[in-house]
Amino acid sequence: MGALQPGGTRRPMSEINVTPFVDVMLVLLIIFMVTAPMMQQGIDIDLPETTTQALRIQDEPLVLSVDSKGKYFLGRSEVVPEELTEKLQAIFDGRDSKEIFLRADENVAYRHVVQALAAARLAGATKLGMVTEPES
Repeated sequence: MGALQPGGTRRPMSEINVTPFVDVMLVLLIIFMVTAPMMQQGIDIDLPETTTQALRIQDEPLVLSVDSKGKYFLGRSEVVPEELTEKLQAIFDGRDSKEIFLRADENVAYRHVVQALAAARLAGATKLGMVTEPES
């Protein structure tokens, strides 16, 4: 039998080195923090500012947007004004909730907003919300 050296026996190390794992996680956290603001969906419009309280939404809302040029968008898809009512009716037929949110650029002509409201009402919308930015 061999003699033991002073200081004990040599055993394999059973502890996991977590330093590389923490480094990778911190890099991923920074990447997600930088890219999260870029992941907003929708059309780039300037919303008017008002003093209102935020709405609490449970389901994915149907959003109708009107940009500064008077073009209509359902989500990210452009819709011609003549087909807006028909498309909204088709969407409402497949949903339980017939509510819609209108996002209109603050510089758009009033007639485009009224046409969007009329199309939503003709399609059978029961609730209509107007999306605005809070005053700063």
